[in-house]
Amino acid sequence: MSKRMEGPRWGWIVLTIWGIFSFLPILFFASIALRPRNEIIAPVPIYFPTITIETWAKIWNEWPIGLYFYNSVVAVSGSVFICLILGVPAAYALARYKFKGNADIGNYILSTKMMAPAAVVVPMFFLFGKMGLIDSVWALMLVYAAMNLSIVVWIVRSYMIDIPPEIEDAARTDGATDLRILWEIIIPMCLPGIITAAVIAAIFAMNEYLFTLIIASKNAYPLSVALANFSGGSDGIIYNAIALVGFLAFFPALLLVILIQNHLSRGLTMGAVKG
Repeated sequence: MSKRMEGPRWGWIVLTIWGIFSFLPILFFASIALRPRNEIIAPVPIYFPTITIETWAKIWNEWPIGLYFYNSVVAVSGSVFICLILGVPAAYALARYKFKGNADIGNYILSTKMMAPAAVVVPMFFLFGKMGLIDSVWALMLVYAAMNLSIVVWIVRSYMIDIPPEIEDAARTDGATDLRILWEIIIPMCLPGIITAAVIAAIFAMNEYLFTLIIASKNAYPLSVALANFSGGSDGIIYNAIALVGFLAFFPALLLVILIQNHLSRGLTMGAVKG
């Protein structure tokens, strides 16, 4: 009995140590955000830093961080919603319907993700300018959705292919339509895969910089572009402000992954083993 418990106990110890080790960069990042600037740029390391909230007061009083955070949340969540609304039915059509060029369409959708952003950023700028969407959250939402739709379609399609078609045939025998089958059978069965695709699309949207820098201005800046405001000017590089804004941009993604980690882990392993 003791030998059986020894393996799991050592496993928990190793995982705990690894978890603490992985958490140290986050703790170090947060400590920079809560330290005064003179201690950060000091030539001699300070092992017991002073904790202060002056950085919070600086970014809230001198910079519209609340607006930047709001723009990030709305643009990212809106783009993920658009990707799911358009991507899940498209993935179902590519996974189940057999028509000429089915595989070619799937490969073409995935190939759009490989296109260089610099090749289309100028046409998109003029397009949104004609539509009157420059410097708006709606433009960021549409750009993020267009960039990540192919990833969502491809990921969700791979999970839908692994669902046995006999389940849908039985539902059609009972008189269910394709839309009802998709909503009541397919989506619940591949929900972990959909959540995985949504999280990946959200992370890609939060990391986008080029399109955001060109299309957005002061009114629609998200946190990813707002970080550049703390790296120039008469004050030089404001390290504690950069760390604090970066932590604010990183924390929602961390919290989201923690809350849905069970679904996310299932989605990442679905279809890994096929009988």
